[in-house]
Amino acid sequence: MSKFKGIRIVKEPNYSATTSEFDESELMDGDVTVRVSHSTVNYKDGLAITGKAPVVRRFPMIPGIDFAGVVETSSHAGFKPGDAVVLTGWGLGETHLGGYAEKARVKGDWLVPLPAGLTAAQAMAIGTAGFTAMLAVLALEKQGMTPARGKVLVTGAAGGVGSVAVSLLAKAGWHVIASTGRAAEADFLKHLGAAEIIDRAELSGPGKPLGKERWAAAVDSVGSHTLANVLASTSYEGAVAACGLAQGMDLPTSVAPFILRGVALLGIDSVMKPKAARLIAWERLARDLDPAKLAEISTTISYDQILETAPKILEGKLRGRTIVEIG
Repeated sequence: MSKFKGIRIVKEPNYSATTSEFDESELMDGDVTVRVSHSTVNYKDGLAITGKAPVVRRFPMIPGIDFAGVVETSSHAGFKPGDAVVLTGWGLGETHLGGYAEKARVKGDWLVPLPAGLTAAQAMAIGTAGFTAMLAVLALEKQGMTPARGKVLVTGAAGGVGSVAVSLLAKAGWHVIASTGRAAEADFLKHLGAAEIIDRAELSGPGKPLGKERWAAAVDSVGSHTLANVLASTSYEGAVAACGLAQGMDLPTSVAPFILRGVALLGIDSVMKPKAARLIAWERLARDLDPAKLAEISTTISYDQILETAPKILEGKLRGRTIVEIG
């Protein structure tokens, strides 16, 4: 088909996102064309659709920073028509037309094969958020963090990154402390494997440079005062994987956790991660995530519900992961 549906974001005369029709000639350069079957809703997608942050840097834009689908045409040596593929990051939905459309043309080097044992819908239940959570877990492991070291904290635990991180860490044997501002999600988080629930208010305000040692490791998707307090209460030679900025991009802390306790702050980027690391992370996700738990943290919406659903992630109204059926 030369025509296909997609979400179109324009900047002028006013920033807006609408359902639209595209022609294949509007697709950007790339050596693989994919028929998209599924996408997902991430925090960046909410920002892109609402325009509340300058996520989109090319107009017009098709948002959607993830997709899963089947290769239609390819001049890339690694992929052929009929191959099931996944793409997260690489500027999709920001500088390159994204996944909220029936078709995408991308560089084959950005794609990874759909992992064995996962459906396209399951891959998007994971998406960028779950992929980021897995990168955070791998970074903690590389730093020598194991359940024998003590407890692990997950902030923003009811969100996309947090819910996958709780599930992965609990299955790996960690005593997981889940931080959330939604008390109603306590049972949900305990079902995923959290051993303790704390209110995010404990961490979200200005704190001291050092606090009582409460956890050996942490996965933080919040940033700002929350990350500062997480660092302040991390135990000697512990590690914190930082992967988000829901509270803010600032980090109002001191050097105390680093030079007095030897705490390691591990930065997690999922956008430009090299392919070799992507393959390792996706293999671990396919192996370590419980399919039943993945289903429980996932909600499915249709393409027609994208525009009304995406802003809700910015308001903290979405639990876990939201899959979008595009095809």
